[in-house]
Amino acid sequence: MAARNNAAPVIIKRKKVIAGGGHHGGAWKVAYADFVTAMMAFFMLMWLLNATTEKQRKGIADYFSPTIPINRVSGGGDGAFGGESVFSEVQLAQVGTGASAQRPTTERQASGQALAAETATLAEVQKTIDEALMGIGGESMLADDASRHIVTRVTDEGLIVEFFDLEGEPLFAPDTAEPRPVTRAISGMLARVFALVGNEVAISGHVRSYPEMLRVNPEWALSTERAQVFRGLIEAEGLDRARVQRVAGFADRKLAVRNPSAVRNNRLEVILLRDGR
Repeated sequence: MAARNNAAPVIIKRKKVIAGGGHHGGAWKVAYADFVTAMMAFFMLMWLLNATTEKQRKGIADYFSPTIPINRVSGGGDGAFGGESVFSEVQLAQVGTGASAQRPTTERQASGQALAAETATLAEVQKTIDEALMGIGGESMLADDASRHIVTRVTDEGLIVEFFDLEGEPLFAPDTAEPRPVTRAISGMLARVFALVGNEVAISGHVRSYPEMLRVNPEWALSTERAQVFRGLIEAEGLDRARVQRVAGFADRKLAVRNPSAVRNNRLEVILLRDGR
């Protein structure tokens, strides 16, 4: 009896075992799936940036930013009269001429379609110039050697026709504003092509850099004088003088190539301006 009283008490521990971890253990899987999806999208974006051209990237961006035209001519009004109401002039314009169909205003004009139409027109003029240079549909307006002096491009400002010196084939007599025959031929071609549209015109003169040790640096005066001489040539060929809105010389401030003294920097830019530029 005494031995039983001196025995140590027996302690029994019951451990509750939960199998499977319960439902709370699956949240991380959703977060991980979101992370993997985001990484896939990121790497897809990086691949597209490296594998596509600028034009293709613009097309992709436009696809994800669609516009929904309401009416070709619309003031954006919310009434029952197709946008025509006493409040037409102050409503948000959609596409078309904007404001009111009967009383459009320049200030509230939505220029989306007008800009596209003008770009198409400038592109047609550019095509005509290129055909004139290549002699498509007949004899070329310019000799083959003259066509090598010219490049064209359409920008936000308008259609730019740039013509420039080549090694041993300058547009003007060296360091003067005396035009060569090739420059006169170019002025005649541009006057005929520009007669197809009524856009205003700007002329910019550019020259190469001259050595700084010259006592009188001719860059500003020469670039401006050459632009003025070409204005006279193209007007003499029939371009309406009222269409010329700007004649400027830029010296060597806007180089075409990295080498400041390269003859390629001797050039003229004749710009067929967009409306309002």
